[in-house]
Amino acid sequence: MSSLRRRLFPALTLALPLLSSCNNSEPDYRLPPPVEDPPEVQVGERLFLETRFAQYFFAHTGGDVNTPLIGGDPVMQTSETAGAPLPGPFAGASMNCRACHLVDELGETPGGGVRTYSDFARRSPVPAREDGVLVTTRNAPALVDASLPRPIGELLHFDGEFNSVESLVTGTLTGRNFGWLPQEQGVAVAHIARVIRQDDGRGELAAEFGALPYRILLAATDSRIPNELRLPPDFRVQVDQVDDAEVVAAASNLIGAYVRSLIFIQDSAGNFVNSPYDLFLKKNHLPRQPDPGESDADYSRRLIAAVDALTNPSFVAPNEATFRLHRQPFRFGPDELQGMRIFFAEASSAAGLPSGGPGNCIACHPAPTFTDFAFHNTGITQREYDEVHGTGTFSALDVPDLATRHADPDAYLPPSAAHPHANGRFRSPASVEQPGYTDLGGWNVLGNPDIPEPQDALLETLCATLGVDGAECTPAAMLPFSIAVFKTPGLRDLGQATPFMHNGSLDRIEDVLDHYVVFSELAREGDVRNASPQLLGVTLQPTDLAPLAAFLRALNEDYD
Repeated sequence: MSSLRRRLFPALTLALPLLSSCNNSEPDYRLPPPVEDPPEVQVGERLFLETRFAQYFFAHTGGDVNTPLIGGDPVMQTSETAGAPLPGPFAGASMNCRACHLVDELGETPGGGVRTYSDFARRSPVPAREDGVLVTTRNAPALVDASLPRPIGELLHFDGEFNSVESLVTGTLTGRNFGWLPQEQGVAVAHIARVIRQDDGRGELAAEFGALPYRILLAATDSRIPNELRLPPDFRVQVDQVDDAEVVAAASNLIGAYVRSLIFIQDSAGNFVNSPYDLFLKKNHLPRQPDPGESDADYSRRLIAAVDALTNPSFVAPNEATFRLHRQPFRFGPDELQGMRIFFAEASSAAGLPSGGPGNCIACHPAPTFTDFAFHNTGITQREYDEVHGTGTFSALDVPDLATRHADPDAYLPPSAAHPHANGRFRSPASVEQPGYTDLGGWNVLGNPDIPEPQDALLETLCATLGVDGAECTPAAMLPFSIAVFKTPGLRDLGQATPFMHNGSLDRIEDVLDHYVVFSELAREGDVRNASPQLLGVTLQPTDLAPLAAFLRALNEDYD
C-alpha cells in the first residue's frame, strides 16, 4: 500500500499567485503553511483506513486480529463507477471507511481521478450477506465540508439519520456497510473492541502511523509515542479498563476528529480561497463570508447586490493559474459572472433576468458553503420510481401515516436492532422486481422511535424550511411533508464528486440543470408529489443553462 496520508492544507499552490492582489485597504489574510495534522486527526485517519473492523474479517480469520486475511472480501476487488469498474485500492482486504470515501487512491488510474472523500459509484457496493443487499441505498456523499457548523443541529446522511459525526461513525462501523446485519450489533462492537485491544502494531497500515499498537496510541502514555501522535487527554482511553462500547466510542471520536478536519481550503480569516469563484471575489474586494449574526441567505443577497454594483469587474483569466486535477481552464469571466447572477437570482425578483428566469438556487444553496443543510424534495425519487414503473406511479404510491407506521414498523421502516426483519420498503432503490419499494429519504427517520437522537433537530429543520411552527410542528403533521426529502449537498468542487444526486443518477452538471428545468415545471403544474416550495421558484430558460454550468464549474478547486 502506498502512503495514503494527507496534509492538513492540501493543494495550496493555485491560490498563492493571487494572494497579493488585494489592496492595502483589505487585511492581507494569508494561508498558514502546511503543517502536520494534530495527533487525534492522524490516529483517526489510521482508524478510517483500518480494514479489520468489517464482518468479513471477523468471519474469516478465526479470532486472531493480527492474522492476514487470505483472498480478501470480493467486494473490495474493484471500485465501481458509473461506467466500467476500476481496480480496488484495498483489494485483498475487507471493508473500511476509505473504500467509499476515496481521495487520490485512483488519481493516476485511467478512468479514475481524485475524489473529495466520495467514490465513483451510483450506489456503493457493500459486502454480500444473506439479506441479498449488494449496494447502498444512496450515493456516497463527499465528506469534505460535510461537518461544517450549521444553524440547527448536526444532521448527517442524506436522510438526517445521525445527529453527530461520531454517531455516524459508530453506526457505519457496526452497520450494513461493513457487512454487519442489524441483529449483529453486539457482535460487531465486541469484534471492533477486540481489534483495538489486540492489535500488535506490525501491519503495513500501522507502519505509516508510528508502528505502535492501538492500545498504546489510545492510552498516550508510553515513551515510544512520538509527540506528533500523542493524543490530548480528551481522546485518551485505557482500552483494557473500559467496556467494549467505550472502546468503540473512543475510536469513533478519533475518526470523527479526522472527518471534521476535512474542509475546503480557507485562509486565516475563514474565507474560502482556492476556486476561481473565490479569487473573483477577492480580486474585486467583494464580501466573502457572512458578517457576525448574518444568515447565509442574507449574505448571499448582500453579495449579489455588491456584484451588480461593479462597474468594471476584474475577472480571473486562465493565464493566472492552472488546475492540476480538473480538465478546465482556471477562469471566472463574463460567462461565469452571468451564471452567478442566474444562480443568485431569487423567485421573488420582480423582473427576473434579461436572458431568462431566476435560478432560485440560493434558496437551498446559499453562499459561501452553497448548502442550507436543510432537506428538500426536488423530484429525484419520483423520477427514478416513474422511470421504472411508469409516469404517475410515484404520486399514486400508498404511503402510511404515522399511526399506521407505528402499528406495523416491520412493514414500512428500515431494519434496525429493534426490528431486524423490517423490510425497508421505503429506503430501497426502485426496481421492477419490487413494486412499491422506493426511497422516501427523511420520511424513514422522522418519528422513527428506533432512531431517537436526530428527532428534535430533524423536526425543527423541516418545520423551519416550510415555515411551520407551534402546535402544527409535530411528527404526525410533518410526516407527509417529509416524503422524498433529502439533505441539500454543498456545491463546491462538484468536479471531484460525480455522479450527482442522492441516488447517483445524474452524471453531468448539465444533466442536473435539465432535471431542474423539467421538474420545476412539473411542480408548478402540481405533478411532483410533495415538491419543495423552493423548486417552484426555479424558472430556468434554455439560454441560462450554459452560463449557470460555467459558474458551477468555477466552484471547483484542486483538493487532494
